[in-house]
Amino acid sequence: MDPRFAHITDWIFDLDNTLYPASTRLFDLIDERMSAYVQRLLDCGPDEAKRVQKGYFREHGTTLAGLMTHHAVNPHHFLDDVHDITLDRITPDQRLAEALRRLPGRRFVFTNGNASYAERVLTAIGIGEDFHGLVDIHACDYRPKPDAHGYALIVERFGIDPRKAVLVEDMAKNLKPAKALGMTTVWVDNGSDHGSHLHDPDAIDLTITDVADWLTELLEQAHVD
Repeated sequence: MDPRFAHITDWIFDLDNTLYPASTRLFDLIDERMSAYVQRLLDCGPDEAKRVQKGYFREHGTTLAGLMTHHAVNPHHFLDDVHDITLDRITPDQRLAEALRRLPGRRFVFTNGNASYAERVLTAIGIGEDFHGLVDIHACDYRPKPDAHGYALIVERFGIDPRKAVLVEDMAKNLKPAKALGMTTVWVDNGSDHGSHLHDPDAIDLTITDVADWLTELLEQAHVD
């Protein structure tokens, strides 16, 4: 196996635009619901709602964090609403499923979304039973990546040795706290919106474009059965 990953015992994956291609534009549906939510909340037009939404995203890391800070929005209400989307853009990925099942060690999902949505997406991809644990935004007390709180939480909750863990993530900025903990880091550079924002080469060990391709090649090199 690639020596950068031969020591890995815990494989941590982001969800959106990581375990499925950014080209599906699934998150566009969530983005539209976020804007509609802000329109209703502030009783404003779509242009103003989009400005507020994106401003909070840039300033606070997620739209939700900004809405909670400035408007005392109930996070459960917001997340249930914006994640109420159809998943017909997602198709089963047998190649990814097979590769995940062959990885040595444990597999986890670490997402700024909520668990119920994540579970629906994982099921749609065909990998709903292939993870040993999941940490979502509720578990992180609504402190989204790259806030260090969530990284410490997943390490503590599952007894992960960061030096033997890898984080795979489409948002380059979210890899920096993982690298600081001693994790190996993989950036999925696949065209995600803002994916390269605050890109720091020193925080990235490997850049890939497709998780299934990378894992398949990695396992073929190692002849792992």
